[in-house]
Amino acid sequence: MCEAAGDDAGCGADAASARRRRVPGHSYPRPCVKCGQGSAALVIRVGDAFCRGCFREYFVHKFRAMLGKNRVIFPGEKVLLALSGGAASSAMLRQVQEGLSRETAKRLRFVPGIIYVDEGAVRGQSVAQREQSLARMETLLQATGFPYHLVHLEQALELPPSILQPGPEGSSKPSTSYKEAVEGFIQQQRQEGDGDSLSTQDMPGGSPPLPRLPAAARTQELLQLFEAVETSTAREELLQMLRIHLILQTARTRGYAKVMTGESCTRVAIKLLTNLALGRGAFLAVDTGFMDNRHGDVVVVRPMREYMAKEIAFYNHFFDVPTVIMPLLSTKRREKPSIHRVIERFLLGLQEDFPSTISTVYRTGEKLSPAPAKASSESQRCLLCLCALDIAGEEELALEPTLIIEEPEENGCCQDTPAAGAESRAAFIPLLCYGCRLTFKELGPLATLPPYVRAEAQRRIHRAEMKQQSQEVPLEDEEPSKS
Repeated sequence: MCEAAGDDAGCGADAASARRRRVPGHSYPRPCVKCGQGSAALVIRVGDAFCRGCFREYFVHKFRAMLGKNRVIFPGEKVLLALSGGAASSAMLRQVQEGLSRETAKRLRFVPGIIYVDEGAVRGQSVAQREQSLARMETLLQATGFPYHLVHLEQALELPPSILQPGPEGSSKPSTSYKEAVEGFIQQQRQEGDGDSLSTQDMPGGSPPLPRLPAAARTQELLQLFEAVETSTAREELLQMLRIHLILQTARTRGYAKVMTGESCTRVAIKLLTNLALGRGAFLAVDTGFMDNRHGDVVVVRPMREYMAKEIAFYNHFFDVPTVIMPLLSTKRREKPSIHRVIERFLLGLQEDFPSTISTVYRTGEKLSPAPAKASSESQRCLLCLCALDIAGEEELALEPTLIIEEPEENGCCQDTPAAGAESRAAFIPLLCYGCRLTFKELGPLATLPPYVRAEAQRRIHRAEMKQQSQEVPLEDEEPSKS
């Protein structure tokens, strides 16, 4: 029996009060652990105290090491930076800017562009607020000198069905090895006699003039799509899908072979547990790994995935990195928070008392293999996420009884809906993986889905029917000959 506590408290309560009374172990200025001369400006982890100069070197080195270790981006390639205006993507943009500057000893060798997706319509912003946010973002983008592309979420309603088909993988893979490509690039620079062949001064710093905001009818159509979604979790998943499809379409039409996104280590850990809860456990390696090549011709890379949110916040604060913070996705009244927000609060709450929580979850994801996400053919590929269909042994899945219960209820409540509507909705199910099935059944009526999703689904359904008919025809022809 524990006797260390008082009259009505046990050792657990005593430990909790001790945690609340915890004070820093060093009240005097600590020296930098790297140079040993300057006073520490911040403590990243216990024992890792850095001055500003050493912290900047550490931050830059981690970004360069991540790119150099994986050797995915080849010299001269066009890379599209997906900028949201948040802390992580803004820090990523600053790293690319400094890596391409003339003062840098070992410059980055790719050609950057920037894309910003305006999501103000579904984030509860008024027209005036959206215009203000766009003006701030455009000022920030123009200051970089990089070519940039401003797209609106409403443009996702005009995407072609081909966005749901992977492009040819050969177009994203250079014919030479990374070492040969670097040597050839350096030799080309020497022959030209000018080491500034990738200078951003010669690149067009802007996008073609477009209307400030889409037409009101398009915005209303987008809002109807999101209002028809039944849960906030499905709404978050829908927003992520539309965003990545817009970025992918811009990369394809503008000739970008790679896309850089700004997910931090904290965001990757949250996404890992969230996708696990959403039934996407088989695809965690591509959803959270450094490289995501499911789209074939365009590869998504995450160079910021080893930075904690704390490190990024300090870097942006110390070195005046501009950010444009957008409001969270609006939720309906009395609606439960999404699984994304619940997991985020859970992990960040644990991180306060157990500082190794985020890094432990992150390292667990590093051990996963991307093999389960690879699809061998179109019939084995999910319509929405382009990963392999993980529905072998479908009768054993928890999703099957859920679908059986939902379909009669839908037919019963909508008396004026034709039977063909229910049949077409049921026809979508075999095209989806387990996680996308859970999301799809909460997306509302088929009529509100993006047109490109419906068109691609109909194409695949029709193609499957034709294939089945062609397989049945020879069997019918053989019957008379046997008799």
